[in-house]
Amino acid sequence: MSAEMFALYLRDLGDLVVRQAVEAKEARLAADPVDEQYSLGRLFAYHEVVSLMQQQADAFGLDRRALGLGDIDPDRDLL
Repeated sequence: MSAEMFALYLRDLGDLVVRQAVEAKEARLAADPVDEQYSLGRLFAYHEVVSLMQQQADAFGLDRRALGLGDIDPDRDLL
C-alpha cells in the first residue's frame, strides 16, 4: 500500500470519528431519562477516542487538520 492510501485512510477515519462524536453529543442532549446514562457513556467514550487520536497526532508531529481532527476540542465540544 502507498503512503497516500494510508493518508486517505487516516483522514477518512478522523472525519468519521469526529462526525460520530458530534452525533453522540446531539443524542446525549436529546436523550430521554431512560437512555440518559447510555448516551452519556457513549459520549464519554468518543471524548476519550478523539482526545487519544489528537494526542497521538501531536506525538508523531502530524497535523491534526490533515487528519480531520483539528476542528474539535473534546473538552469544549464533547462534554
